[in-house]
Amino acid sequence: MSREQVKQPIRCAIYTRKSTEEGLDQEFNSLDAQRDAGEAFITSQRSEGWECLEERYDDGGFSGGNLERPAMKRLMADIEAGRIDCVVVYKVDRLSRSLLDFSRVMETFERHNVAFVSVTQQFNTASSMGRLILNVLLSFAQFEREMISERTRDKIAATRRKGKWCGGVPVFGFTIEETKLVVVPHEAERVRQIFDLYRRTHSLLETAKEANRRGWRTKQWTTKKGSTRGGLPYDKNRIYQMLTNVTYIGKLTYKDEIHEGQHQAIVDPQVFTEVGESLRKNGRIGMIRASTSFDGMLRGILRCAKCNRAMRHTSSGRGTKRYRYYVCGKAEKQGYKSCPSPSIPARQIESFVVDELRVFANDDQLIRDIYERCHEQNREDVDSQKREADSIAKFLKEDHAEMTHLVATAASPDLIEATQSRIDKSETRLKELREAIDNHRPIRVSHASIRKTLGELDKAWDTIPPRERCRLMELLIERIDYDGVEGTLDITFHPAGLASLGQDGNFARHITETLN
Repeated sequence: MSREQVKQPIRCAIYTRKSTEEGLDQEFNSLDAQRDAGEAFITSQRSEGWECLEERYDDGGFSGGNLERPAMKRLMADIEAGRIDCVVVYKVDRLSRSLLDFSRVMETFERHNVAFVSVTQQFNTASSMGRLILNVLLSFAQFEREMISERTRDKIAATRRKGKWCGGVPVFGFTIEETKLVVVPHEAERVRQIFDLYRRTHSLLETAKEANRRGWRTKQWTTKKGSTRGGLPYDKNRIYQMLTNVTYIGKLTYKDEIHEGQHQAIVDPQVFTEVGESLRKNGRIGMIRASTSFDGMLRGILRCAKCNRAMRHTSSGRGTKRYRYYVCGKAEKQGYKSCPSPSIPARQIESFVVDELRVFANDDQLIRDIYERCHEQNREDVDSQKREADSIAKFLKEDHAEMTHLVATAASPDLIEATQSRIDKSETRLKELREAIDNHRPIRVSHASIRKTLGELDKAWDTIPPRERCRLMELLIERIDYDGVEGTLDITFHPAGLASLGQDGNFARHITETLN
């Protein structure tokens, strides 16, 4: 005995719009005519389970050039709430006349599995032909977005090549008036004093310390949203950025290009060149000082617990005799008095960490904990990537809408540049996340393979070349927190790194492949 399958009802909302208010006071107006056509179409699909919702979504006197319409907002809210399965309109342009807005609305429909039907144009995304047409329209929308981005980048490039300021972080010594850089006399004098300080000391650190002793701070400004930025103490990096900024000699940069600017120079070009040569000379000396027989084994993973800053591997000495040690990044930038933890000899701390690795290799319970944490972290990483991708997609939608508005209203170039830069970075990051999610494979590693890997590591350590030891440390250890005041060292192992070695089941083969 056959049973007739009961079809799930499809809740249909009819959206109507008229650009002007003319004729809306009539007993039967354009909005009513559009709704009648929609109701007739829904009735013709009654056998498919289509039902017309009583709620009316009528926008009378609203342009289709944007989505700032009360009924449209109610419609989108009801879709988000899951109250609608299909949206019916008389013509596609009733929903929107903007291809970009239309594509964003369609993205919302698709995300909530809502079909879209245009009565007079046989446009129905519930069918394969309708989805094909939709994809063509969305492709044109994407093309339009990319064209806007290209035009924006071309305009910024042309503006910079003409020597005009087109936005970005304000430069100390200047203010911005009608997109032009104008010299601020007292700030310009301070810039020249900083250049003179460096010419006397030939040291970025000493220049920063003296600037801070005098109470000087970086450029402070207020954004258009009312947030206060800048006003920070100087360090080596900020001094270096100032001393190498060609804006101070009347030029502007665009990517790797340097162009004559339309603003006044505040530093003598000869002084700027002299300082640049000194920086390059000191940079070469610094590289020689930092050069050792092998890189610091704990680079990138050793941190100062007191300052929560990375500890840098460096060396000192005369002639061929070098003494390697690790120093807090804050102490290196702002002076040794800025950090309570003293530097520590490299050989001493590296030997201690290697000994701890050997102890770890023989601790079965700790290995078991790492094994369990490995699988848990793998799941957490994927979930985190998905959440970040969803968040970026949401912000991208808002940024594209803002860009469309800025271009349409001929907004200032600095706003357009900032928005375009934000979009480019977000799209790059979103692509990276989606590729990582698509390429993700569950970690297949056993407790026995991790134990075997660590056993092989213990046996082979003394034969591994120094450079490969550095790579292995980065793979096996997530971070090391050194407290020079308390004399403690906390090691956090990297479960995913251990698993990546354990997946081969043969540590020696991994080392061989790395060396080759």
